[in-house]
Amino acid sequence: MRPPGLGYDRPVPEDAGALVEAAWEHLGEGRWEQARATFEVVLEHDELPEALQGLGDALLWLGDPRGSVAAHERAYTLFRRRPEPLLAGLCAIALYYSHRVSLGNVAASKGWLGRLARLVDDHGLEPLAGWVALVRANDSADRDAAEAHARTALAAARAAADVDLELCALSQLGAVLVDGGHIADGIALLDEALAGSLAGEGSSLDTVVMTSCLMIQCCSHAAEFERAAEWVRLSDGFVARYGSPHLFTVCRLHLGRVLIATGRWQEAQTELARALASARASERGVLAEVLAALAELRIAQGRLDEAGRLLVGAQDHHSTACARVALLLARGETGVARALARRRLRAAGEQRLESAALVELAVAVELAHGDSAHAAAIADRLAQFAERSGSSLVVARAERALGLTRGGGPAARTHLERALEHFSRLGMVHETARTRLLLAEHLREDGADAAIAEARAAQRTFEELGASRDADAAGALLRELGVKAARLPGPRGAALLSRREREVLVLLGEGLTNRAIAERLFLAPKTVEHHVRSVLAKLGLERRAEAAAYAARHPESAVD
Repeated sequence: MRPPGLGYDRPVPEDAGALVEAAWEHLGEGRWEQARATFEVVLEHDELPEALQGLGDALLWLGDPRGSVAAHERAYTLFRRRPEPLLAGLCAIALYYSHRVSLGNVAASKGWLGRLARLVDDHGLEPLAGWVALVRANDSADRDAAEAHARTALAAARAAADVDLELCALSQLGAVLVDGGHIADGIALLDEALAGSLAGEGSSLDTVVMTSCLMIQCCSHAAEFERAAEWVRLSDGFVARYGSPHLFTVCRLHLGRVLIATGRWQEAQTELARALASARASERGVLAEVLAALAELRIAQGRLDEAGRLLVGAQDHHSTACARVALLLARGETGVARALARRRLRAAGEQRLESAALVELAVAVELAHGDSAHAAAIADRLAQFAERSGSSLVVARAERALGLTRGGGPAARTHLERALEHFSRLGMVHETARTRLLLAEHLREDGADAAIAEARAAQRTFEELGASRDADAAGALLRELGVKAARLPGPRGAALLSRREREVLVLLGEGLTNRAIAERLFLAPKTVEHHVRSVLAKLGLERRAEAAAYAARHPESAVD
């Protein structure tokens, strides 16, 4: 993806004739294959930079970012030799975004930002000054600097009546505001920018891609799940018509995250698998984010080894920090988890929406490492950010963190009850159940009945989701509270089963009915019914669907 240039009406040498003009018309209308083929015909006879530039645009939309970079680099060089600094600057913008967003090459993108800025300064390219500010806003790790650059870009756009730049700058400013905790103000700008883009106010389809991607990312981070789903549906219509591998990948990634949060894990797996295939094929810059989302899903499912394998090779990417810290914590490596969480939060800053999940995780890491004072200080800072932002998701995380750091007693329970209310209202099924289990731990001080009710509700949700480690934890608490049929952890529970019961469990995992199991094992249906009841009782399960999910998560339960 790249932001638009100054429209598709490029000046071309007279001897290029109508062929180059026709190819640029194809580009403006989103006919990428026709544009590519026409530009290639031109280039067979003459290495025109206008044809190379157009070819680079077409190849990016066709899912070939490396080919796009090669074409734009050659076009840039030829424009500099003419000299045509304005057109060279447009190539530099394209190269920045191709390296940064599609290929994930931060060093190369910064190099092209430098060349772009120097071109504008050296040649007084006022039409591109606003685009330099926009690129700097995207590139800046400092939120205040990013906001200042985005506002500069917006002012330049309005002064020059550059609608594409205005829409992109509104979207970039909205994203910066959302990340800084100004959710309502930021979302309003993002809505405005995307509405204008999809209506065709701009002259470039790239504007739609940029505003769509920023909107969907921000909605996902801010737990604006319904809004995210609505914009994904609209963006999918655009993708179906015009393509855009980058927008497709981003939509699938963040729709997958929405589905994880709202407890639709099988659908999330499907969307993330599609995102992974697309990222590996043409959008390497998004690959680490997709792997992180898949790893977080695997950790929630209790499949820690799979999560670890997904993160191999992506350990140094900032987007995998949450998954890596969560995995280390689950494995009991609290010292390494603590160092990683502290290092990442120093680099990114705590007072950001995107950091909220890692900040809450850092509280759990500090507690596990035995530093309750540091954990409490982090929780307090998260609560301050929650109050300023007004984000229900940040409030939920802050209240849960405060509940963990306040020890026992009414104060801790009050914080956990508030967290439970917020997570439930957001429809975040797994987080609601996790909070319910924490609340059950605190309620045991007031008597077993209330604690048992909360733990049972949490366990039921964990079983339905397929969150095996959490289900085991709920089962352990229930057994401590005197519930005899509480779920036993996988290997221990399976050890209680006879050989025949394990055979029945495996077939339950395949979704077979009692009659089908009887036919497979040459048993009477009544005998199978008895075995199924025994399996459920020994594993502390209530329904055969839970046994099927158990069998899928614990292949070690199978008969040798």
